[in-house]
Amino acid sequence: MRRCAGPGGGGGVELRAVSRRPPAGGGGVVEWVRGDLAEPASLRGVCEGADVLLHLASYIGPDEGMCEAVNAGGSAALMEEAVRAGVGRIVSLSTAAVYGVGPHSGIGVNGVDPVPASVVSRTRLAGEGPVLAAGGVVLRPGLVLGEGDRWVVPALAELVERVPARWEGGRGLLSAVAVGDLGRLIGRLACTSRAVGGGLYHASHPVPVSVGDLLAVLAAHGVLPSVADREELSWEACLELLGARPGRVSARQLDLLTRDHWYRSERVWRVAGCPAGPGVLARTAQAARWYRSHLDPHLAA
Repeated sequence: MRRCAGPGGGGGVELRAVSRRPPAGGGGVVEWVRGDLAEPASLRGVCEGADVLLHLASYIGPDEGMCEAVNAGGSAALMEEAVRAGVGRIVSLSTAAVYGVGPHSGIGVNGVDPVPASVVSRTRLAGEGPVLAAGGVVLRPGLVLGEGDRWVVPALAELVERVPARWEGGRGLLSAVAVGDLGRLIGRLACTSRAVGGGLYHASHPVPVSVGDLLAVLAAHGVLPSVADREELSWEACLELLGARPGRVSARQLDLLTRDHWYRSERVWRVAGCPAGPGVLARTAQAARWYRSHLDPHLAA
C-alpha cells in the first residue's frame, strides 16, 4: 500500500495485492503481482515503493512442511523485503491460538506464556518474530466470525451434534470479533496519521461473548439448532462424549470453543482510534444467510 495525495490535497491510497494466483486481466484499481510465501525468491521487489505492508496471509492446513515454509519462513522472507524497501509501517495478522490450551480469563498481551498446541499455531508464533524485529504491529485476534468463516461456526455445528448438551452451561467466555470489524481495525492501523508503535496487540472485540449467548443467537437466526433444553454437562463429561463419537473437531478445539479463552483487547482499538462496533452477537444477522448456505444449502432462504 502506498499513501498518496489526492485531488485538492486529500489523502488516498494505491493498493498492490500479492497473490499466488493473481486474477486474469488484473483487478481494476488494484495492482496485482504474483508472490508466494512458500517461494521466497518470488517475493523479491513486492514491497518496492510501499509505505505500508499488510501481511494477512497464512497456511492453516495439515501439511507441516507448508506451515513451516509459509508461516515461519515466508513471513521472515517478506519482512526482509519490507526492511530492504524501507516500508514505514507493517501490520501482520497472527492469532490468539498461540497461547494454547486454556482456560484463559482476561489475559493481557503475553499475560501467559504462549504454548502453541498445534503446528499451525507454533509456526504462526514463529512468524511473529520477524515482524516485531522489523518494527511491525502483530495482531492476535481470537475467534473471527462472519462471511467466509469456514472454521468457527462449522465446528460449533459439529459439536452440537456430537456433544448434545449445554457445555458447562454455556458459561465459557470467548474473545471474538466480526470479520468486518477486524477489517476496519486493520484499515485504520494502516492509514491513520496517528503514531502507531510496533508490538503485540490482542485484536478481538473488547467485550467477550459467552458460548451460550453465541449459540442462542445462531439458533435464533436458524444457523444452528437450539441447545436451550439440553442437559448441562461438565467439561469432563463433554470430553468423554466427544471421544465416543469420532469426527473432525478435536478435544483441543472443544476446549477452545467452550471454555474461557478471552484476552484483553481494549488497547488496540484505542491506539488505532477505531470504534470497536457492537460486537459479534449484533453482527450475526448480517452473516446468517451465508452461514446457512455454507452449512446446508437448503437453509439459505
